[in-house]
Amino acid sequence: MFFLFKWIDDLIGKGFEWYTILELMYYASAANVSMALPLSVLLSSIMTFGSLGENYELVAIKSAGISLQKAMRPLFVVILILMVSSFLFSNYMLPKANLKFGSLLYDIRNKKLSFLIKPGVFNNAIPGYAIRVDSKEEDGTLHNIMIYDHKENNGIPKVILAKEGKMEKTADGKFLVLNLKNGVQYEEQASNSGMYNPRQVFSRRRFKETAPRFDMSSFDGNKTDPNAFGNSTPMLNLKGIVRKRDSLTKQLDTIQMRTIENLKGNFKQFNVTQGYTRIKAAPAKIDDVILKSIPNGSRKQALDNATNVVANIMQHVPNWAPRQTDLTGEIIFTTVEYQRKFTLAASCILLFFIGAPLGAIIRKGGMGLPVVVAISFFLVYHIITTVAEKSAREGNLNPIVGMWMAMIVLSPLAAFLTYKATVDSALFDVNYYKQMLLKVFKKKEK
Repeated sequence: MFFLFKWIDDLIGKGFEWYTILELMYYASAANVSMALPLSVLLSSIMTFGSLGENYELVAIKSAGISLQKAMRPLFVVILILMVSSFLFSNYMLPKANLKFGSLLYDIRNKKLSFLIKPGVFNNAIPGYAIRVDSKEEDGTLHNIMIYDHKENNGIPKVILAKEGKMEKTADGKFLVLNLKNGVQYEEQASNSGMYNPRQVFSRRRFKETAPRFDMSSFDGNKTDPNAFGNSTPMLNLKGIVRKRDSLTKQLDTIQMRTIENLKGNFKQFNVTQGYTRIKAAPAKIDDVILKSIPNGSRKQALDNATNVVANIMQHVPNWAPRQTDLTGEIIFTTVEYQRKFTLAASCILLFFIGAPLGAIIRKGGMGLPVVVAISFFLVYHIITTVAEKSAREGNLNPIVGMWMAMIVLSPLAAFLTYKATVDSALFDVNYYKQMLLKVFKKKEK
């Protein structure tokens, strides 16, 4: 549903084949396993043990001398198998699905140029051209079109303006024809010598209809190599993420070393080795205002030297700082994606030990109360995970702690619920709390 909400307007009714849309949805659904799998484990465990409790089967199991933990062992084995399967899925299948999704979406976007054209934004999808429109209708009609043609005239652009137009492809699919109406074309002739000539020819041609053709050879949907996207972190397995993180760390260390070396040259300190001279001299005291310690004849030169040093630093620091920030963010992101491979598997065990005791306590099966309880606890899990992951990406929290924050917070809850279910606690029994309130009010009346 999330995929449909995001892409339905751009995919449906745009001329794409139905099987292409289904393939895209298939690859996109793999990314939703990280949300669907923990929720399904939580809901199924609540429903299973809730049905056992509702039909008094848990009572029969306990009366036979079998504890709740022992009754959970067979399902725990199933959850362990599911945990290993989810880890293998997130490490091997999910990167390939993200890779296929990225490459297929790229091909779809480039196959239909109108898919990419957004009103008020220049589009450079066709090599050598920049296209901008003010508005676009559902049938593909474009209004107030501006085209910059950079392919000819030695880099001097040819500008075409038109009131409206419509895109069509030739029968062989090799060219895109843009039928333009009521426009004007401006063209400037290049100088023969390659230099700027103030007397060169400028031409203007008005037209009622024209149909420029654009080569579509770069839009072949079958030519994109999926490996071109393979360096993206979500499309890598554990080994690939480790290699990328090591490479980014080396780049960051190189930048920091170069920055330190360049800045060292601007700060000079002259020290005399102790014992080099036997003459004892009192150390010079430097006032808060350093200029007072400099002789009058040298103050202007000192200020000029300091200004040049600061200007040199300010010239290079703006180039180093953004790159260093980007590399730091990419390293954090690789750490987050590395830990994600394990948190998906761990969440299955955590939510099982929350769901199974909850089902045994509430003693309700079916799709009623178990669904409400499962969604409530899953929202808590999802909110903690999302907030902690965002804080980790922004650098406000350690990436490892951020990705495991939900496990850290909810593990005591899982242990508490398991204990309460073992001792047959009436944690969610409304009648139990009514009796408690009645006893409190009776004591107050006395």
